[in-house]
Amino acid sequence: MPSAHTELYLHLVWATHRRHPLITPELQPRIYAAICDQCVRVKADVIAIGGMPDHTHVLLRSPPTICVADLARRIKGGSSHVAGQAAGSRAFRWQDGYGAFSVSRSILPRVRAYVLDQERHHRDRTLSTTFERTGPPNE
Repeated sequence: MPSAHTELYLHLVWATHRRHPLITPELQPRIYAAICDQCVRVKADVIAIGGMPDHTHVLLRSPPTICVADLARRIKGGSSHVAGQAAGSRAFRWQDGYGAFSVSRSILPRVRAYVLDQERHHRDRTLSTTFERTGPPNE
């Protein structure tokens, strides 16, 4: 296959099951490391990870060799497994759905800042209603 140049930037967001605040300060680094590990495995480049106790945002550059659904499944599955082990139980679980948004290269810095500043956006109520959607309204 001839080489190809692609710039496929995605903003993924998903929540914990029933939006329970399961991502504790002790657990967050392990979850983020697991997300990075899964991205390395599929050759996706993580640009930023951020979130709150009940949800996670990931901004990444995706390879053209994996579809969005498989990418989200891999990242969520790997991080859920690690979180469950680290928490000492199988109680940790992500919701079934997720949000996936294509991002133009020209707004990458703005989206990166949004992902990294989740605590401030939630505190100040300066949230993007689009980027906070993680699935159907009842999930």
